[in-house]
Amino acid sequence: MTDAAIIQRSPEWFAARCGSLGASQLADALAKTKSGWGASRLNLRAKLVVERLTGRQEDGFSSAAMQWGVDKEGEARNAYSWHTGLKVQEVGLYKHPTILGSHASPDGLVEHDGCVEIKCPNSATHIEVLKTNQVAHRYLLQMQWQMACADRQWCDFVSFDPRMPENLMYYVQRIERDNDLLATLEAQVAEFLAEVGADVDALSKIGE
Repeated sequence: MTDAAIIQRSPEWFAARCGSLGASQLADALAKTKSGWGASRLNLRAKLVVERLTGRQEDGFSSAAMQWGVDKEGEARNAYSWHTGLKVQEVGLYKHPTILGSHASPDGLVEHDGCVEIKCPNSATHIEVLKTNQVAHRYLLQMQWQMACADRQWCDFVSFDPRMPENLMYYVQRIERDNDLLATLEAQVAEFLAEVGADVDALSKIGE
């Protein structure tokens, strides 16, 4: 199911995401420590529970660095198209085809089976990507979930920093869909969302 025509960051887009687990939140939902689940899982679970109980999406924190990323995304998308010769179709939101309560909002669809995920990080992070040729684990999870929700076979990860010299502004790495990994992620996400649903049911009974 898709609301791909919805404009990202519009009121309709925020409403469609309310109480739903997004691709960018997957790493927090599935974070583990040596002793068990990480604190980010509990905090995210509570956030989604509140959103489902109230029907209102919790306002997220937005730093100057995050706003920079939003402001530069269009420039990065243009750089990607120029370097690859590929046209990017901007889209809104895709719901997971089999798991109710989860979604993804790719930064764009590419050709008939690809998508793109754009990051405009601080210079230190961009430099580290250039030096190591490594994509952070949380972004790998995010892109796999985007591919599952939007029915895509690959995702190009883009890091873009216009503060760098022109030949170092742009980085791209193609990530292929991993169906074995997705099967594991889907089982874990289903378990997490079951916990969210159980909390909602329990709290709803208390409030009766």
